[in-house]
Amino acid sequence: MTNSTTTSTATTTSTAPLTPAELRALVAELADRPQEWIHLVRLSSDERWYQRLALTEDHEVWLISWLPGQSTGFHDHGGSRGAFTVALGELEELSLGGDQGALHTRRLPAGSVRAFGPDYLHDVRNTTNGPAVTLHAYSPPLGGMTRYELRADGLKQTAVEGPDQW
Repeated sequence: MTNSTTTSTATTTSTAPLTPAELRALVAELADRPQEWIHLVRLSSDERWYQRLALTEDHEVWLISWLPGQSTGFHDHGGSRGAFTVALGELEELSLGGDQGALHTRRLPAGSVRAFGPDYLHDVRNTTNGPAVTLHAYSPPLGGMTRYELRADGLKQTAVEGPDQW
């Protein structure tokens, strides 16, 4: 991803992770206040652009833009809980689930919100012809992520990344 300058907020005293429901509410409420973030959005043809909007002891919030064809690839969130909302545009999410590990594809139009626990793996992508903008929250803040490749026999780990690699 193309990184932009990080903006931080003051550290809170709470260290308990937020729940997926709390993270869902956080990104949904922020999406309803575009005047706080829309002016920050940038588009990058090289890779997804992102900027951290907030960092506290118990969570962080990111703003990400997506041009057509850009995707995350399958990844986890290093044990963090998370949520994201599509503020503008439309994305697609791939995940594995069920007893057979079936591949699920979800269309995520503007206003969609997804929340997940610490063991969730997915691939988010822009398969449309226009840009998209999302807001993401993680608790605790991301300490690392593992990347995976989808193969015929399932997901295979390909890399482990730390925050210094984003």
